[in-house]
Amino acid sequence: MKKWRFLPLLMGVQCLLSAQAVISTPLNDRQGKPGTFVERSRNEHPRKSEFRIPNSEIDQDTLLLPEMTLDLSEIVVKAEKKASYTDPSPIKTLVFSSAYLEKRGSPVNLIESIKLVNGLQEVVACGICGTNSISINGLPGAYTAVLIDGMPMYGNLAAVYGLNGISRLLVDRLEVTRGPGQAAYGSEAMAGVINVRTKQAAQLPPLSFDVMATSYCELFAGAIYSHSGKRRSALLGFDAGYFNRFADANADSFGDVALFDRLSLFGKWSGASGKRSTWRLFGKYYYEDRRNGVKDYVDQRAYRRLRGNGAVYGESIYTRRAELLGNWENTGALPYRFDLSMSWHDQDSYYGDASYRATQGIAFVQNTWMYRTGKQYWTGGLSARFQYYDDNTVATAAQAERQWQPGLFVQNEWNFAPRWTALGAGRLDYHAKHGFIVSPRLHLKFKPGEWTTLRLNYGTGFRVVHLFTEDHAFVSGQRELVIDGDLRPERSWTLTANLGHVYEWGKSSGNIDIDLFYTRFANKIIPNYDNPGQIIYANTGGHAMSRGISANVSHRWTFPLSLDLGATLQAVSRTEPGDGGALQQKDVEFAPRWTGLASLNYTWKKPSITLAYTVNATGPMALPTVFDLDAAGEPLPMPRSLTSRPFALHQFQIQKEIESIHLDCYAGVRNIFDYRQPGSPLAGFDDPRHPAGFSPHFDTAYAYAPLQGRVWYVGVRMSH
Repeated sequence: MKKWRFLPLLMGVQCLLSAQAVISTPLNDRQGKPGTFVERSRNEHPRKSEFRIPNSEIDQDTLLLPEMTLDLSEIVVKAEKKASYTDPSPIKTLVFSSAYLEKRGSPVNLIESIKLVNGLQEVVACGICGTNSISINGLPGAYTAVLIDGMPMYGNLAAVYGLNGISRLLVDRLEVTRGPGQAAYGSEAMAGVINVRTKQAAQLPPLSFDVMATSYCELFAGAIYSHSGKRRSALLGFDAGYFNRFADANADSFGDVALFDRLSLFGKWSGASGKRSTWRLFGKYYYEDRRNGVKDYVDQRAYRRLRGNGAVYGESIYTRRAELLGNWENTGALPYRFDLSMSWHDQDSYYGDASYRATQGIAFVQNTWMYRTGKQYWTGGLSARFQYYDDNTVATAAQAERQWQPGLFVQNEWNFAPRWTALGAGRLDYHAKHGFIVSPRLHLKFKPGEWTTLRLNYGTGFRVVHLFTEDHAFVSGQRELVIDGDLRPERSWTLTANLGHVYEWGKSSGNIDIDLFYTRFANKIIPNYDNPGQIIYANTGGHAMSRGISANVSHRWTFPLSLDLGATLQAVSRTEPGDGGALQQKDVEFAPRWTGLASLNYTWKKPSITLAYTVNATGPMALPTVFDLDAAGEPLPMPRSLTSRPFALHQFQIQKEIESIHLDCYAGVRNIFDYRQPGSPLAGFDDPRHPAGFSPHFDTAYAYAPLQGRVWYVGVRMSH
């Protein structure tokens, strides 16, 4: 029996070689981390006749299994705030390690990272300043909850202006849940959740760094100093970005890409308080100076004196953001965890001569208890969220918005049969204006065979819309904002189904993953761009829907070659009464009808070189109604195309590992075939009667594809 005593450990390591996300996890992390529930199936293991580990080697941190090409199980991360290896959760969560992302594209921020995940897209809200958000299942970015270590740090304002400030050096892994997730995450995560798990000091060398430069004269640099002791550990670091080169390839007089100066300062501390208690504290300060416009506005940083100028158009956004989160966990007879997060977001911006000043503060506390009895695992908690928002628009002309929202939730996971697992949850929140909000969840998992898993998930959502933080088109460009009636909160009902299957093909193997999703909205609020010069916001008289299918195939050969293929077909529409009262269905803008992702990765073992080729394809999408101008400055009778053409972006990267000094050197090229959005994303920029940008027909809302062409990059990192 002695020869089998290490089998559970080896099986747990094999779980980390996921076909969905190749993860390298330190051995000292195998017992799990506070705030993370990493699970593994007892039934999913290789056949005994095929279980072999030739040429295995062990270094001080990582167990390497060179010949094991596929994870024959799943790795699932949950939110019960407890670390344990048990049966996989009914809630499907994909996990992408920083190493997985770095070997395929070396993303410099969260927005670039999600481009390596099937079904997630970047949505650009402005063709000048480039504000962006993350879309899941074709839904606008405001429906995606972005968390840091499980905490809701990013509110409505930061979801548009703060995502570029998540430091790439700090990211340990991304946990992506599409559709209804944990009750602990709240009722506003209608499309899904992206949880950014940050690194621990024990995972890092005393000094780690990453420096990258691009052919566009962009520079990204960062470093972390870490110290890990027996009872205390800490890390301190910074991450900076710089880009100040004006380019106007489409000849519309405006810069193609926003220029920026970015700086993040952060620290993380953790330790033990007694035998059963641990604590963690994380703090970060982020500053960004983002600007774009005509050349005279940005040249020699003239925007500093031209902000708000009525003759030279430009957009300038100063962002200052502070974050603090901490937790204290006790693993006694009744385990519990206390979480606290606070964030302060200040924005000072000008869009032409229009000023937009906004401040948003969020405080969140939650206490969670865990209890196991037999085959049931109970989780419950109390939470309270306070949000402060103030700006210089009519939204808070009378007084600043103060929103207090207490809540409670309970969740039960039950293995009620050998092949069945159910997870039921309910959440009750109280909103001062809208009363009690009930958000039920139900998740089922069934394993008809050793290599097949079926999941069915249902959940509801409730969201109060903050127009002035989620869509700044009312100040960018010259459209008039029209609010039609008293806007009611949006409600959603989501149903998802998932099939996962592991297969063998000769000596190679892989897995197939298929998702079906359907979300129906009531009181849906969608901006209407149909009337030139206006944006009209109103609750739809009918309903809105997002439905589709997503499929992924991951294949690993016995030699070091891997292939990941993914595609998503979706239809995102709104149905509302027309002029005659009959219901009419329209596609929602900027939701592609299909997307595709392909990644081919080869590791040349002896010289430690990794080659990666990635293709992102985007299908046609509905676009807003935009009119170009004639020679006299009048709108043409016909708008621009209301549907975009499909396009694809190709990327190649080569990475060389110098193992003796733990150094990675990498180089690559993004957008190999130099694809750019045809024409300009701006309309009305060429009005002969007004300075560029100040025409009443000026519009920035037609951005749907890259404006930056081929980019070469080179970098060096030490992070392991």
